[in-house]
Amino acid sequence: VHPLISLINSANTPIELNRPRQSHVLNFYKISYTPKFSGKLKYGQDYYDFDEGGLLFAAPNQVIGSNNEQEVRECSMFTLLIHPDFLLNYPLAKKIKTYGFFSYSANEALHLSEKEKATIISIFNNIEEELNSRIDDFSQDVIISHIELLLTYANRFYRRQFITRKAVSNHLLQKLEEILD
Repeated sequence: VHPLISLINSANTPIELNRPRQSHVLNFYKISYTPKFSGKLKYGQDYYDFDEGGLLFAAPNQVIGSNNEQEVRECSMFTLLIHPDFLLNYPLAKKIKTYGFFSYSANEALHLSEKEKATIISIFNNIEEELNSRIDDFSQDVIISHIELLLTYANRFYRRQFITRKAVSNHLLQKLEEILD
């Protein structure tokens, strides 16, 4: 529908994807809600803790994929793919880099309570509705606002998830990413 943003909704019609056996580099931001997941997902040089499903975040130029020993099957309910150019001329273009869950330092998915799932799913539905509506002068503003709301809720829910424990990741790749930034 739009060349710089796509929302894949398999909530009503489940789509099972076979992930590539090799890692690949993304050219876009990816926000994916996956209620079920089996296998390990490689993210950078580590593996993402995704056993219970949840929200996955990845940024452009990051390496993501599966390990070569097993095929990973994912059933994502929603996957939002955003090209960085879609965010140009909006404050979110800079702000999105401040969200820690788009970093290799985040090594586990955002696990959601039932109430949190309903909140996130409603935002995905709002984005989908706007993408499928008639495009006008405000379409991009409304979609950007929904993305920002999604990221703000994700930030809140991540803080809740880690309130009782500290991040222990001090990997070389994380340090390199900080230097490059």
